[in-house]
Amino acid sequence: MADPSRPTTLTNPPNYTFNSDRLRRTLHSSTKQPIVLVACGSFNPITYHHLRMFEMANDFVRQNTDFEIVGGYLSPVSDEYKKPGLVSAHHRVEMCTLATKQESTWLMVDSWEAFQNYQRTAVVLDHFNYEINTVLGGVHTRDGEHRNVRIMLLAGSDLICTMSEPGVWSHNDLDHILGRYGTFVIERSGSGMDQATDSLARWRNNIYPIPQLIQNDVSSTKVRLFFRRGLSVQYLLPAAVIAYTEQNNLYPDDGLSPEKDKGKDKESGETGTGSGSLNLRASHMS
Repeated sequence: MADPSRPTTLTNPPNYTFNSDRLRRTLHSSTKQPIVLVACGSFNPITYHHLRMFEMANDFVRQNTDFEIVGGYLSPVSDEYKKPGLVSAHHRVEMCTLATKQESTWLMVDSWEAFQNYQRTAVVLDHFNYEINTVLGGVHTRDGEHRNVRIMLLAGSDLICTMSEPGVWSHNDLDHILGRYGTFVIERSGSGMDQATDSLARWRNNIYPIPQLIQNDVSSTKVRLFFRRGLSVQYLLPAAVIAYTEQNNLYPDDGLSPEKDKGKDKESGETGTGSGSLNLRASHMS
């Protein structure tokens, strides 16, 4: 029997179970608003920078807001996104799982988006809202008082910049993501955060810019380039992820030296300057 409280746009992939093992169900402070951070992206592969984004957001939330983080999720994009060079969702979910298990005590991976048709970011956030607040019943204070959890997007400033580009995101989706949920925006090299947030002024109160105190421009795009050139990626990715990529030959060395590879990069349009971390998952006005 269908769940009448479930939004009609949400359908689960086969054998799907929502991962809530590390979701903290009791607030430390009854005066704080509980939030869950969701990072949507290719994670092709996941890097230490992806994990650092959550830690930077955690520091910012503790020091500058009245929020309390009760969980964090990585949501890898579906294969239907059809981004060039995108390895299968099975591999990307497994790499994210290995990374969170090895490197974190609070981050989780959700495969709902990965194992079905392409889903817009707004719908993905609705999915988390449904699973956490409707199915699980939110969280509670130490005194047993019920609280709904606010779902918030965690993104790089490169993604936010695309939200100000005409025709990339629909107004309805922007209003849903930024108006209903809100976002924490991690500064990235080469992306003008002030310019991006200025064009999204109507949602300014729901956009929280976070500066990088230590600049880190590691990206999946650059890591894949290193793999292609046969260069070391040690300390750019968790060791378990590196081992997994090698065992499954996910990013094979193309045998070209760095000098020979320069021309190939130009032809493919992959210069290594993009973030590779958060896919531009707009609705494309659909």
